[in-house]
Amino acid sequence: MPVLPRFDVQGQVALVTGAARGLGRAIALALAAAGADVALGLRDAARDGGVAAEVEALGRQVLPVQMDLARPGQIGPAVDAAAARFGRLDILVNNAGIAPGNPAEDVREEDLDATLAVNLKGTFLASQAAGRVMIRQRSGRIISIGSQAGAVALPGESVYCMTKAAIAHLTRCLAVEWGRYGITVNAVAPTFIRTPGTEPALSDPRFRADVIERIAALHRIGEPIEVAGVVVFLASAAASLITGETILVDGGWTAR
Repeated sequence: MPVLPRFDVQGQVALVTGAARGLGRAIALALAAAGADVALGLRDAARDGGVAAEVEALGRQVLPVQMDLARPGQIGPAVDAAAARFGRLDILVNNAGIAPGNPAEDVREEDLDATLAVNLKGTFLASQAAGRVMIRQRSGRIISIGSQAGAVALPGESVYCMTKAAIAHLTRCLAVEWGRYGITVNAVAPTFIRTPGTEPALSDPRFRADVIERIAALHRIGEPIEVAGVVVFLASAAASLITGETILVDGGWTAR
């Protein structure tokens, strides 16, 4: 009988950044449901939004870790704490990100610096710290949450778009460097997803209608679990030959 693909992460260990809500919460729960123990990278380790209890309810072990990506000194210790607690680290999901919007001519330097610090520097440092663990193991999966904004221009979001485009190329670079260690590196690029972060914008009826129209094929707002499913796939053995890719989960927005 041929070896059939496995779409689970049974017995593996995952670290998800920005895990308290939205996409991070859905990804952490989806990985736990697929069999992984989960470290929750949190801006405030004392406030996990109830995710830790939900992971435990799925029968998996959980570890909240202090991991504010705007504070580089917290990143390496958080990764090391997760690896020490579970004895290994198989999956890193770089989910944490920020998106202060403004027309390009009005972008404040402090907003530029903050977005670069979290979305780019934080993602790189987390990948670097996890990569060191995975290189020793000779295996691992790194999955970053990009955005369709890395492939198309969104007015008023020039800095955010720039960082997400950079994540797509960082994904390619790390995939090429670390493939020889059995590490795959990929990204998932969602469209507008119904999360606490997008709720203020989507509550504007005109903006919401425009977004739904631009999601050219399905004409609806995405749900967090629809992104989480792609992450679980990329983390699983079924995706073992996929690396350096950014998978769009955009309902057809960029197909137009």
